[in-house]
Amino acid sequence: MYKSHSNNARQSPASGHYDLIDALRGITIISMVLFHFSYDVFMGFGKDPGWYFRTGPHIWQQSICWTFILISGFVWPWGQKKSLRRGIFINLCGLLVTAVTVLFMPSETIWFGVLNFIGCAILLMIPVNFVLKKIELKKECAGTHSSVYAPVAGLLICFVLFLFFRDVQNGTVGFGSFLQIRLPEALYTTKLLTPLGFPYPEFRSADYFPILPWFFLYLCGWFGNHIFMRHPSWQKAARVRIPILSAIGRKSIWIYLIHQPVCYLIAILLFS
Repeated sequence: MYKSHSNNARQSPASGHYDLIDALRGITIISMVLFHFSYDVFMGFGKDPGWYFRTGPHIWQQSICWTFILISGFVWPWGQKKSLRRGIFINLCGLLVTAVTVLFMPSETIWFGVLNFIGCAILLMIPVNFVLKKIELKKECAGTHSSVYAPVAGLLICFVLFLFFRDVQNGTVGFGSFLQIRLPEALYTTKLLTPLGFPYPEFRSADYFPILPWFFLYLCGWFGNHIFMRHPSWQKAARVRIPILSAIGRKSIWIYLIHQPVCYLIAILLFS
C-alpha cells in the first residue's frame, strides 16, 4: 500500500542509529525475564497456582508479546535485504527452544512459539512487501496515490483485521458479542494448519503464536515504520541514547534463548 518517494524511507537510517527503538526492545526483554521468573515462582513452585490466570499477569504477558511483534514488523524495512537469512535464523532459534522444552520441560513444551512466528513473519514479508509495492505503483500510475494517508489506512485496516481474527484458534472470527462467526470444524482436524491458527483438538503449547491473527499485528509495525519515516522530528527523538537499555535491546535474541534456564535455576536455589 505504500511506496515512499524518499530515499530515507526505503533504506536504513542514514544519519544515525535509532537507539530509542533498541531501548524499547531492551525494556521489553527485561519485562519478559521478570514475567517468566514470576511464572516459575508462582506456577512452577506452587507459590500462587492461580497467578497466571488473573487479569494483571495476562495483560503483562500480552504487552510483552505485542511490543516484540510490533518492533519486529517496524524494523523489517531497514533489514529487508537480509530478511531471508534473519527469518531462517530466528526460526532455527525457535526450533531450538522447542527441542529444549521437549527434552527438559515436557509439561511446558513450546510448539510454534513467538520466535517461530517472528521468523515466519519475516519470511512472509518478502512476498507481501513485493505485492504491496506493486499495488502502490499501480495506484501511482492511475493517479490515485495518497502519500500521506496510505500507511495510516494500512495500519488501521491491519489492526481491525487483527481484532477480527483474534479468536480464530478458538473456532470463531469477529468482534466478540457484536459479531461472531463460527468457522468450519474441518479446519481444526489436521496438524498442518496449526501454525496458521487452526490447532487440532489435541494440540497443547506453553507459547503459541500462529500466523492468524498475529501477522496482522506484525503488519501494523511495518506500516508504522512508513509513518515514522515521514516525520523528521520523530526520527530525531528516536536517536536519544539510553546506553544500557539500548545494549540490552540489541542482544535480545540471545537473552531470550538463555533467560528461562537461568530464571528456573535461580528459582530452584531460592525455593527448592
